[in-house]
Amino acid sequence: MPFIIAGIVIAVLLLIIVIANINIVPQSQAYVVERLGAYHQTWKTGLHWKIPFIERIAKKINLMEQVADFPPQPVITKDNVRMQIDTVVFFQITDCKLYAYGHTTPMTAIENLTATTLRNIIGELELDNTLTSRDIINTKMRAILDEATDPWGIKVNRVELKNIIPPKEIQDAMEKQMKAERERREAILRAEGEKNSTILVAQGKKESLILQAEAEKQSQILKAEANKEAKIREAEGEAEAILAVQKATAEGIRMINEASPSNAAIALRSLEAFEKAADGQSTKIIIPSEIQNVTSLIAGVKEAVADTGKKSSK
Repeated sequence: MPFIIAGIVIAVLLLIIVIANINIVPQSQAYVVERLGAYHQTWKTGLHWKIPFIERIAKKINLMEQVADFPPQPVITKDNVRMQIDTVVFFQITDCKLYAYGHTTPMTAIENLTATTLRNIIGELELDNTLTSRDIINTKMRAILDEATDPWGIKVNRVELKNIIPPKEIQDAMEKQMKAERERREAILRAEGEKNSTILVAQGKKESLILQAEAEKQSQILKAEANKEAKIREAEGEAEAILAVQKATAEGIRMINEASPSNAAIALRSLEAFEKAADGQSTKIIIPSEIQNVTSLIAGVKEAVADTGKKSSK
């Protein structure tokens, strides 16, 4: 019976030891495993089991990209201006063995290396270039840090200058300069707006004058066409009136010719016409040659009267 109990206890202890040495490596992590104090292997994502009392997990490493935000570092420019620069480093561990055994404190090493590199680069630049050359500084620092951290199994992806803090007096001068620049741009924009407004007003007046001139032109054209049409219609009316008079005259002549009047009737009509002419206000009377002979005129009238009496008696 005691042997059974002891066996059960041993089995339970072995089961506990086995379970305790089962390890599950999560996503984006890696475990550095040592055997008898020396590097043995690197576990990737999945289920693993280590030999108890012989193997141990030396370091758990995060394989995702990480950010190291270092405090502002004092630097001096080429023209002896002291300033503070805040740097951010984005890095990723690519070799777990080198990271575990390459340096005792890799993050401290990266911070010191970043500060040293920053001082060297800024020391070659003047203040104006420092303020306007962030991309160049970032590129140089990334290249230098990536090369320096490669033996530690670290890949520097990018470096960013988060803040550049110049001295107080330089900040005041920069603020005044920026204010003057803003005022200058505002004045330029205002002048451009006034210029454009003047141009638009002038163009509007010009277009208005053009439209007015076009309207007057069209009005004159319409008036001329109306006068022309009126004169044409007036001329056509006069022509039709003349034509009607001529037609009436021709018709009268035709009717006279068809009636074949006698000389006495013609003489009587001439005398009536002469009588009407004599009743007028004219001081001069032109007597036709046909009625100059009074005797022949009277005789013609008598014959005409006699003929008329005969016709009426019949």
